[in-house]
Amino acid sequence: MSWLEPEKGGILVDLTVGEGGHARELLERLAADGLLYGSDQDGRILERAQERLKGFAGRFTLCRGNFSEADRFFEGLSGRARGVLMDLGVSSFHLDNPALGFSIRDDGPLDMRMDTTQPLTAEKFLNSAGREDLMYAIGILGEEPRAKAVVNAVMEERRIRPLMRTSDLRTIVEQVYRRRGGKIHPATKSFQGVRMAVNKETQSIEKGLPAALGLLEPGGRLAVIGFHSGEDRRVKEFLRESATEGKVVLPRPRWIQPSREEIRRNRRSRSARLRLAEKARA
Repeated sequence: MSWLEPEKGGILVDLTVGEGGHARELLERLAADGLLYGSDQDGRILERAQERLKGFAGRFTLCRGNFSEADRFFEGLSGRARGVLMDLGVSSFHLDNPALGFSIRDDGPLDMRMDTTQPLTAEKFLNSAGREDLMYAIGILGEEPRAKAVVNAVMEERRIRPLMRTSDLRTIVEQVYRRRGGKIHPATKSFQGVRMAVNKETQSIEKGLPAALGLLEPGGRLAVIGFHSGEDRRVKEFLRESATEGKVVLPRPRWIQPSREEIRRNRRSRSARLRLAEKARA
């Protein structure tokens, strides 16, 4: 909030509005002449945000879309936004609803789609992808150190019967590690990699960051929250390259992590990293 300075008004954009948590905070502090635009690719979660923000009617506009296409569906805002926020990855809405297929601990269908209009599900991916694609998803995107063993186990299992439930994938990884519990479940990285592959998250980030920068006016501020090293690395590299090319100015500190108190109140914030940049004025 201190970086985006909503009290100064103008146009603010939340490209990952989710259930509207950040959007609500921005609107509560936004100057009377300010406007908020928000987007999300998941229509289910967008409905919840619309309901949560109804008290600010006339001061915000929400639309459905992947932030990789922000320069298209927010074309009229190009070069006009004073601040843009991106909160990458999966949301609590997805993790807390087993029926959506993101949860490791609670069984559900192998779905994992953030955009339910797309045809590819985690079930289709795990049962049809070749070894190379599975290795990329689980080993590179998920950063799973035992990716080869997990992929071998997946391919062996699907020869016998198709994987259809989140418990199928969870059990496979548990058998590879020969354990179930622990502070961090052994299937966490594999689930992350499959989810990222299904939703094409890397491609979205690579297109979304320059699209977000294009929305900003000179001197406008960008704030990006990432939750794992792969996301954060891509954001860091983009901002570093943009600074070298004179497109942005990086403040100090360039990134912020949650305090111990915040992690105590919200355990899911423990791996978050907020990176900041300001669009060059000329």
